[in-house]
Amino acid sequence: MSERHDLPVGWVMTRLDQVVSVNPKKLTPDCSPTDLFTFVPMPSVSEEFGGIDISTMRSLGEVQKGYTQFQAGDILFAKITPCMENGKIAIVPELASVCGYGSTEFHVLRPYKGVAAKWVGYCLLQIGFRREARLNMTGSAGQLRVPKPWLEGREIPVAPSPEQKRIITKIEELFSNLDAGVAALERAKENLKRYRASVLKAAVEGKLTEEWRKENPSTEPASRLLDRILTERRKKWEAEQLAKYEAKGKKPPKGWRDKYKEPSTPDTSNLPELPEGWVWATIEQICDHRPNALKAGPFGSSLKKNSYVESGYKVYGQEQVIRNDPYYGDYFITKEKYSSLNTCAVKPGDILISLVGTIGRTLVLPDDSVPGVINPRLIKASLNTELVIPKFIQLYFQSPHVAAIFKLVSHGGTMEILNMGTLKSLAFSIPPISEQMQIVRLTDQIQSLLENQGYEFSEHLTGSSRLRQAILKHAFEGKLVPQDPNDEPASELLERIKAEQKNTAGKATQQKSSRKKRKSKGGAG
Repeated sequence: MSERHDLPVGWVMTRLDQVVSVNPKKLTPDCSPTDLFTFVPMPSVSEEFGGIDISTMRSLGEVQKGYTQFQAGDILFAKITPCMENGKIAIVPELASVCGYGSTEFHVLRPYKGVAAKWVGYCLLQIGFRREARLNMTGSAGQLRVPKPWLEGREIPVAPSPEQKRIITKIEELFSNLDAGVAALERAKENLKRYRASVLKAAVEGKLTEEWRKENPSTEPASRLLDRILTERRKKWEAEQLAKYEAKGKKPPKGWRDKYKEPSTPDTSNLPELPEGWVWATIEQICDHRPNALKAGPFGSSLKKNSYVESGYKVYGQEQVIRNDPYYGDYFITKEKYSSLNTCAVKPGDILISLVGTIGRTLVLPDDSVPGVINPRLIKASLNTELVIPKFIQLYFQSPHVAAIFKLVSHGGTMEILNMGTLKSLAFSIPPISEQMQIVRLTDQIQSLLENQGYEFSEHLTGSSRLRQAILKHAFEGKLVPQDPNDEPASELLERIKAEQKNTAGKATQQKSSRKKRKSKGGAG
């Protein structure tokens, strides 16, 4: 125990084990093995001293030997990484039984009389304490723990008992105000998400550009443009087939035109009516006419990790799509491997679609994207840019309508999987190209505003966390509430704790000695 010149009058610095018993001796409940006791696994303790769930019950026989025992009023302190760094600390409330049990990754701290459990809990919650604890952890990577000896020897400030209570009350008052502000910010963030979803919904339904359409009537409806493109596509295919027959010196056989495979058409029977000038189309219809315009990534056996080299042709995967960053990643293949996977090659303007886990996420490759191929977790679509703008199709994939469809039809055991059949059956509402440009422009503007607002909310939330730590810092420097000169100094509190501990230890020694004597007499008889 030591007084520090920068502490308030009446405060002392002392080892933690002078104010709490760390991992105290277990008691033996006089109960049946089938009796139920509170059980607290690690997930039941919230981060940042946010509370504890004691609703889980297990039989005494199940928990008595293999788990940590605690009592009402004890402090549970997560000792393992990353739970400790995340502030998994809790005060055990009143229990239905004499004690409870929980994860072996808790240290149990039992405050001595005159020391408030919340005083110790808030002290441990300070970011400086947790950082120091992290530096003193022992064990292997991923299994690092705060050792008991270090925790016992860590010095903390101790205020007089009445002042502890006043400070705790003030901390909780300030934290309550902060929590209300944080809750409001979280609600605002959720409202931003809902507003963004409503904007995307309005964009693909034509409501976002309703007024614009009145002022800018289309010269060519999307339906007419689509028909023309599909007609031209068939003519190009026929010309290519005739050229092949001519090169071989053969005449085309009877019925050769019937071999043309028309792109699939959408089932519009249950689809809503579209704005004037719009048309329903499938992804096959809006892709360009070249082979492999719509293509899933290669089979896993065709592209293994041992195919990767330090530089060359880029391998695009989900990491680029999920991050919306085509420049991220450092997986490459050789020119020879790229040639063998040329059906999976991508070019600027292609839209990449995620198939596994985080399904339906998209990335439009920019003009300066490097040549490469997709991996097995992606589909690439080379779109006909006379008919559609890639960024408009990306908006469609982001819309709530498409997300709901993907959620409904995705399949898989532990992760969601999207297949090519589902993608081909999806109906896209396509406006005229000029209206697509307007939709993209408007949504870009709105989303930019929403992102800025979301960034501000995140900054405020970060500031709230910093303010919480500033409150704790002031609290344990004695700057949060006025002092009362009539309070008993903490030094006297600690002397009393020491005397009580000495008295308890003396009684325990006497009892132990008496048991030995009785045992000895019984043996002599």
